[in-house]
Amino acid sequence: MEEIRFDEKGLVPCVMQDAGTGEVLTLAYMNEEALARTRETGEMHFWSRSRGELWRKGETSGNVMRLRALRYDCDEDALVALVDPAGPACHTGERTCFYRGEMDPQAGEALAALERTVERRRTADPAESYTAALLTSPERIAEKVREEASEVTRAAASESDERVAEEAADVLYHLSVLMASRNLSLRDAFAELNRRRR
Repeated sequence: MEEIRFDEKGLVPCVMQDAGTGEVLTLAYMNEEALARTRETGEMHFWSRSRGELWRKGETSGNVMRLRALRYDCDEDALVALVDPAGPACHTGERTCFYRGEMDPQAGEALAALERTVERRRTADPAESYTAALLTSPERIAEKVREEASEVTRAAASESDERVAEEAADVLYHLSVLMASRNLSLRDAFAELNRRRR
């Protein structure tokens, strides 16, 4: 990445993004050494502006961020690191450093949030959680996916756009539970879609 243009302090901003969900995890700065160490090790390294030293993300917490891809912008003065996080990105324990402000859910966040909810429900009492009950019965999940797929096709043929969206949401929810029951995630399906684009 010889093209990268560091600022007058020898730094370049780097946005860290979850490679599986697209969620922005944090913004930190790299100098040439941090960029070189990241590329050499496959784990994110940054330059601490407050401490004036190089640091490896997750060095003390264990929440390392494994690099999947590194991209740079059209001006060659900003980076995006697509990572596989081993845990929360924020020192507060939050998944992302951007957990404050206008937090109304956005459409692009829905599937990742759904998958985290399904995973949390895995340990719930099946008598109290529909999701937990489904996770204990692969046959029932399969039947629900068939049922919901049928309902969305019926809605598409004769019902309002709102009903189509509602039924499509039901399909996505049940498909997410089905994938979780197999210890897979929707990102496994997304990876297959990407393979087919090649």
